[in-house]
Amino acid sequence: MAGTAVGATAMKALLDGHWYDAVVGLLDVSLDQTGSPVDLGHARDLSLAARRVLDLDAEDFAEIAAGFDRPWAGRLAASGFPAEPRAAVRGALGSLVPLYELMLEILDVRAVRREPLQVVVTAHLIGEYLAQLAWESTLGHAGDPLRLGELVGGSRWGTDDRACPHSAALRSTARRALNACSGDTAGYTAYLDRFHSRQGDALAVCAVNGATVGAGQRPDVGDWCPTPCRFVTDLPLEQRRDLDARVRLARLYVESPVVALRHHAPVGHFFGVPSTAEISAAWLQTWHKLSAPWPDGANPLLGQTLDRAAASEALPGMAALVSAVAGQPMGPGRVLRDIGDDVARALEETEQEVMA
Repeated sequence: MAGTAVGATAMKALLDGHWYDAVVGLLDVSLDQTGSPVDLGHARDLSLAARRVLDLDAEDFAEIAAGFDRPWAGRLAASGFPAEPRAAVRGALGSLVPLYELMLEILDVRAVRREPLQVVVTAHLIGEYLAQLAWESTLGHAGDPLRLGELVGGSRWGTDDRACPHSAALRSTARRALNACSGDTAGYTAYLDRFHSRQGDALAVCAVNGATVGAGQRPDVGDWCPTPCRFVTDLPLEQRRDLDARVRLARLYVESPVVALRHHAPVGHFFGVPSTAEISAAWLQTWHKLSAPWPDGANPLLGQTLDRAAASEALPGMAALVSAVAGQPMGPGRVLRDIGDDVARALEETEQEVMA
């Protein structure tokens, strides 16, 4: 392509491989050499946006999206967390579906780029909010602290009542979740950074309780509630059992071999980076654990087969797992691919301008 430091074939290879960081570097050099044509500058800005999205820094998604008037920008903004506690657009606090679609896409992109450590990191991030994803259909939002009090207000949630089985850390998280959006931006940001993912752990304890599923019917997933609050028991039993199953599945994933790889892969000292073979073995163990039959036959993944679409995933079946936890069909999104298409289009327009 004219105006770039490499030819059209090489640039296409970089875009097909999602090497946006390399594209940014090459276009920076080209802009210096060609007098900064508009389309080339636009391609560079798009590539930089793609690189930032690939890093999955969801606090910046709205800011990135605001710089582009493209269909993918709305989907990207919906994947991020609002910067202000009472922002009108709630993003991933309102629904985690766009963020999970983006994470599924990035998981596959990291595999295309042959980055095993980043595959493990993304697989770990997928577990961070799975419990909230499971609760979303019941709450009507994704654990949004601005609205959470509508459901749990007046219950033992966030109190020191000894009948609540939450640990001290989860009690603190529960209290902060109720107040996170009533204070200033600094306090709200601190809540998102340090506590919001733990809110899912607190909700998971509420969902797994003795009033919904008896002992031994389903896999043990750790802490549970022997005396659930009314915000749980007032739900129809069928809905509670479905929620219980999806939350248990989420917790099984969080404790799985593939997520454990992240804890065993410190950066530095030349050791600990998992190989592709190690990731594949850990995922196979994880899938067997997740899809195993439960005594009451209620595993949401029971009978799931890995079809041709699943076989193309970095971790075959991950989309099926996320879908089962969410209680709705989900798959990899197209935000990064659409940005890449826009980069290619801007470069083609530069080429046409030069040829004219």
